[in-house]
Amino acid sequence: MATLGVNIDHIANVRQARKTVEPDPVQFAFLAELGGADSITVHLREDRRHIQDRDVFLLKETIKTKLNLEMAATEEMLEIAKKTLPDYVTLVPEKREEVTTEGGLDVKSNLEYLKNFVGNLKDSNIEVSAFIDPFSEQIKYSKDIGFDFIELHTGKYSELSGSKQYKELQRIIESTHLANDLGLIVNAGHGLNYNNVKKIASINNMNELNIGHSIVARALAIGLEKSVREMKSLITSN
Repeated sequence: MATLGVNIDHIANVRQARKTVEPDPVQFAFLAELGGADSITVHLREDRRHIQDRDVFLLKETIKTKLNLEMAATEEMLEIAKKTLPDYVTLVPEKREEVTTEGGLDVKSNLEYLKNFVGNLKDSNIEVSAFIDPFSEQIKYSKDIGFDFIELHTGKYSELSGSKQYKELQRIIESTHLANDLGLIVNAGHGLNYNNVKKIASINNMNELNIGHSIVARALAIGLEKSVREMKSLITSN
């Protein structure tokens, strides 16, 4: 049975929109854990558009589950990871102009660099995952590089429907089986929501699903009425 990693980047997006102190993603991580989250995921981007360095360090010190730090394979991020010591790091591609991560890491084209980078993280006892598209070549190179995990990019699956989505699902299933045969632990994520998650969760030996946007959107929907009522009560209680 797959576990659930909750990505709280979008909580930080709301905070950074006003450059203020709330909502605090660290506090929301506690709520996610209360709801049953098995790990907390954050992406510390080069431009610090949402999660900040302070968030990463506080989360490591305070959460009760596991911290998954998504980051680009840069020297700056390597130093932060080695200081923070998250439970594991997921290496992702990163472009400044993208709204969210648009595709998987091309491990084949960065073979030697990634071998050294991953080795450096593992020297600090940090397990390392590669966020990749569900292609056999990328999976095999991930094994050669020395990754402990892979996270299969489910964005294409999430965008498709009908027979095209079924075909993409089969590719994810086959990729999971191949990775397992090679000794890699398999996670998956990107674009998963309340309507499409079950088929991915039911894949044999799927370890963890990382989901953020749809959970935060759902929280706004089911929690907004209560928060408005509380504010209305304060205003009208004089």
